[in-house]
This record gives sequence, structure tokens and C-alpha cells, in this order.
Amino acid sequence: MGTLSMTDRVLDRAWAAAWVTLAARVIAENRSALNTLDRDIGDGDHGENMDRGFEEVVVRLADSPADGTPGDVLKLVATTLISTVGGASGPLYGTAFLKAAIAVGSVDTLDPLATVAMLTAARDGIVLRGKAESGDKTMVDAWTPAVQAAEKSQQAGGDVWAVLRAAAEAAARGAVATEPLIARKGRASYLGERACGHRDPGAESTRLLLRAAVDAVVG
Repeated sequence: MGTLSMTDRVLDRAWAAAWVTLAARVIAENRSALNTLDRDIGDGDHGENMDRGFEEVVVRLADSPADGTPGDVLKLVATTLISTVGGASGPLYGTAFLKAAIAVGSVDTLDPLATVAMLTAARDGIVLRGKAESGDKTMVDAWTPAVQAAEKSQQAGGDVWAVLRAAAEAAARGAVATEPLIARKGRASYLGERACGHRDPGAESTRLLLRAAVDAVVG
């Protein structure tokens, strides 16, 4: 499928399903790389945990009604990750998707403003759950610039795809920017300056997830 026109770019239940399905594939492809990043500064199982969680998401998605809403899919992801993913990533991402589902409510399609609300709620859920701030060398360092870029795109008149693309590109920059930081949260904080030079695995998985959200729109 080629690039869609602006009028065809719709964030509906089909898009949400395509997003998490693509995310599962991308996470699986990057499982070893995520484990390596986490091994450098953490437990070494971030990729394994994320892969297991999103694999189960795809299974449960196949058994869910096809006539639901984006919020239904986001809630399904949330409950699945919370119940199947160990470590910190399950509760953090589970809370993110749950807050995102609440933010979008029962609408059938997301407009640019709702897309920003979804991303903002996800970020705020992570902050609430993990008590982290920008600069702590966590996934928040990818999510916060993503939200800021999405807001800027929406305010400039961007469509839903432009908003998501801006978020994904900012998240990618944010993930890279975690490399020189000294961790102030999680197991990485025990390493002090030894964590410098290593990318935060949660920021990297955030990059992958938001890129998948964009690719699910354009095909």
C-alpha cells in the first residue's frame, strides 16, 4: 500500500490494531538489541519482557471485536501488558496505554487534538507511575519531547499523521539524548557515571513503538 492522501489518514480501530500488531513485530525484531541495552545498565530482560507482552497482545487482539474503537484497542494493550510483562516496563507501559485509552474515550476516530491528548496521557501515566522526570535517563526522556513535538505540529495545523510523525521523530532524538545522561531512576541509577554512554532501553522501545504508530498509518 502506498502513501495515503491527507483525507485518507484516519486513526480508527483498524489503525490502532495495525499499530500494535506492527509494534509486536518490531519489538520481536529488536528483542536482542533491547536486551543488550538493558544488560548494560539494568536487568537485561527489557526486550524479552516487551516481546512476550506484545506477542500476547496480538493473540488477544485476534479474539476481540473488530467493530470497536481505538480506545478499546488501547485498553486491551494496557490490561495485557500489566498482566503479562514483568519488571518495570509492564506497569509503566500498561499505565501509559490505560491513560491513553481514557483520554480518547469512545470516539471512533482520532483527530489531531485527540491524538495529542492520547500521547500526553500516555506520557503523564508513565510519569505518575514511575515518578521520573526529564533528564532522569528513562523512557520519559523520549516521551516528553514526543508530546511537545506533537503539540507543536497540531497547533501548526498538522493532520493526524503529521502529529504522529513529529512525535516519533522527537522520540528518536530523545532516545539518543539519553546516552550521555547519568541515571537518576531505576537500577541504572546505581551505576552513577558508569551509565553514561549507554542508551536507556525504555527510551529506545518508546522510539520503536511511536515509529510503528506512524508506519501503521502510511502502510
